[in-house]
Amino acid sequence: MREIVLDTKTTGLNPAEGHRIVEIGLVEIANLIPTGRSFHVYLNPERDMPEEAFRVHGLSSEFLSTQKKFAEIAEEFRAFIEGARLIIHNAEFDVRFLNAELARLDAPPIDPAFVLDTLALARQRHPGMANSLDALCQRYGVDTSRREKHGALLDSLLLAEVYAELMGGRQASLQLTVARKSLSLADSGLLRKRPAPLPSRLSAEEAAAHRDFVASLGKQPIWMRYLESEQAEQGAA
Repeated sequence: MREIVLDTKTTGLNPAEGHRIVEIGLVEIANLIPTGRSFHVYLNPERDMPEEAFRVHGLSSEFLSTQKKFAEIAEEFRAFIEGARLIIHNAEFDVRFLNAELARLDAPPIDPAFVLDTLALARQRHPGMANSLDALCQRYGVDTSRREKHGALLDSLLLAEVYAELMGGRQASLQLTVARKSLSLADSGLLRKRPAPLPSRLSAEEAAAHRDFVASLGKQPIWMRYLESEQAEQGAA
């Protein structure tokens, strides 16, 4: 399944109070790594910008008044996320706003079955700890120096890195890929067992020196168990 990391910026906290989306940022990932495909728009919310929201994202009413309305980008947005699982931090917030915008167009809502909330995932991984995006970036060493204001596309890129760490890190993904390739080689018959074991490269002098060393360790050292076992196997052969 395709995965898309999603973030939005809004004029406020509740679409039921008339607040709208002003920015959408989407980043496509495959095996926890961005593919290079993204979707980013600023939106005209058709209303004023409260000062509290402006301080968070820095998007002014003047700037947004020149941007497209959600209705004008809705089809492109829906086409980009079609069939993908959405990776969202505090998903309930973003999905509520997106579904409010879609409802205005009588379009189908986002199915929660296709949404993974990284906030809920972080709370499982780190119970009792701060799990905001900023806190997780700090915990996992994700560089946030590029961010002056909260932008949807940049926050999606940061979340993509955090999500990779929450899922075990990109190294885990690489190890899984290597393991799958090794399994494929074994199944193909290209890797075969050696018909006879290689002869020992240990000389008689080295073996004698090792026995003398073991004897100096006192009564019944653990190494003698392996030596006796080896001699028994050779005798049986």
